[in-house]
Amino acid sequence: HVSSPRGLPRRRRASHASSPHRSASMADAADELPLTRAMWAASEAAVTASAEHEFLLAMLSGELAPRCFQYYVRQDRLYLLDFALALRRLAALSEGEDVEALRAFADGADVAEASLHESFFAAWGVDATALLQDDQAPTTLAYTSFLLRCVADGRAEGLAALLPCFWVYHHVGVKMLALRATTYRDRARPPQFDAWIDMYGGDAFADAVQRYRALVERAAAAADDATRGRMAHNFQRACDLEWLFWAQALREEAWPAYARGVVHQVAHEMSFD
Repeated sequence: HVSSPRGLPRRRRASHASSPHRSASMADAADELPLTRAMWAASEAAVTASAEHEFLLAMLSGELAPRCFQYYVRQDRLYLLDFALALRRLAALSEGEDVEALRAFADGADVAEASLHESFFAAWGVDATALLQDDQAPTTLAYTSFLLRCVADGRAEGLAALLPCFWVYHHVGVKMLALRATTYRDRARPPQFDAWIDMYGGDAFADAVQRYRALVERAAAAADDATRGRMAHNFQRACDLEWLFWAQALREEAWPAYARGVVHQVAHEMSFD
């Protein structure tokens, strides 16, 4: 069993299916969170594009190259380190129960890095020495830098920027669960693909989405119109970056060779200081 990623508090565990009851309750809860629902509606094109991305469909069909999925997981490990940092910085800007809630989400992201990813790396024979050589690829760096900048801009702006990481992942997970049971039910997949789908499509992750949405909803309700506008912009841009993250993995995006050489040379020289 792997721990729940995307900041799901450790006390919760992901189920291996998303129930019809959960789908109904999500719809009911959406009516009580109109401001975040409006952000979602404004970003519908990006969300739909993510759910239909070639990378995710190839996971379902079993045709995704294992090296692409490994690339994705290794970049996601690096992403989650900064995602947890962003959550902790938001906790430092918060008061009351929100402080503990955001710290719990950050702890959940750390657990994901230490368990979900490590279970995959163990199966692949990827050791800690190899992982230490990893660097954020251009899209990963763009996404994490964007999140940290939004947090620096303000608590409400930062909360909204981090929401798609929760919500889009659960949305695509639920879609993939349904497709796995129907269109792709006879396809064979590596076990890591199914573990990933089970995690993000599960009920426990749905609960995490709702809890984090509630934080963003309260922040939006207390904000002025200008701040709400920035929140909506940050949410939409993060949805765009989610799509770009899939695309990055499919093409195994890398820095130009000259840039990699410069970075490694600088690191080598600094090691002698």
